[in-house]
Amino acid sequence: MRFTKMHGCGNDYVVVEALTGELAERFARAPIESAGDLAKATCDRRFGVGADGFVLILPETRPDSDAGVEMRMYNPDGSYSAMCGNALRCVAKRLADSGDLAGEVVVVRTADTLVPMRIVSRDADGKATVVEADLGAPEFAPEAIPCRLPAGPEGDLRAASIEDEGGARTATILSMGNPHCVLFVDEPPSDGLVASVGPPIETHAAFPERTNVEFVQVLSPTRLRQRTWERGAGETLACGSGACAVAVAAALTGRTERSVTIELLGGELDLCWREADGHVVMTGPAVEVFAGDWPR
Repeated sequence: MRFTKMHGCGNDYVVVEALTGELAERFARAPIESAGDLAKATCDRRFGVGADGFVLILPETRPDSDAGVEMRMYNPDGSYSAMCGNALRCVAKRLADSGDLAGEVVVVRTADTLVPMRIVSRDADGKATVVEADLGAPEFAPEAIPCRLPAGPEGDLRAASIEDEGGARTATILSMGNPHCVLFVDEPPSDGLVASVGPPIETHAAFPERTNVEFVQVLSPTRLRQRTWERGAGETLACGSGACAVAVAAALTGRTERSVTIELLGGELDLCWREADGHVVMTGPAVEVFAGDWPR
């Protein structure tokens, strides 16, 4: 199995382009969970390639879809993730660099979401370096996230109270195709805070499908600092859908403008929560590290 090791702001993936041949036949129409064991094996950082996620690029099988391909992303624990912003940019780069992308635009389906993406820049060799992705509009209704906490007076969870061992915390909870619990802090998020608060909130009873947890310091009306505890992966150097959730949460609660730059441990992402259609647009790098063969 040929794979490409890629990353977006240090959020790294084993990417397998399976558009034709045996792999496409094996996975394209198979149940989502069928690649879970393969994901666990390849993502293992001591006995595998090592990654925050395993990504399959598959042919689109839905006859009514406008997508060019389908992306399936799996966490290191083998669980499937319906949305992953950094992985999507890597998929767009892989398609552009391999010649499978005609022009500069591609639409990728992940679960039931269609994500239009555009190659923003290329290097001297014509390889894609920066990708823009439209991740659609956020979901605020508790049942759509999903979250068992009751909605506030605005009909959303912009100031939800969630309890852990440290007591009650105020969070902004929403979905960007996957659930996010955003916690604003006054100081730079510490290792201890992320490691102690992230796991119990990820598995909190309020989140039937677990949740990603973002720890965010507001630096200015247009700049934030973020660390993320990802469900099924632990802390990662970046989280694209999490950055989208943070941008929305910060603007929704009046902390920032709708266009911001977010500092992550592995780099920076530019986000815009558009007023015209409510969509969140993310722009950031996508990098190929190396390619190899996985013995099957």
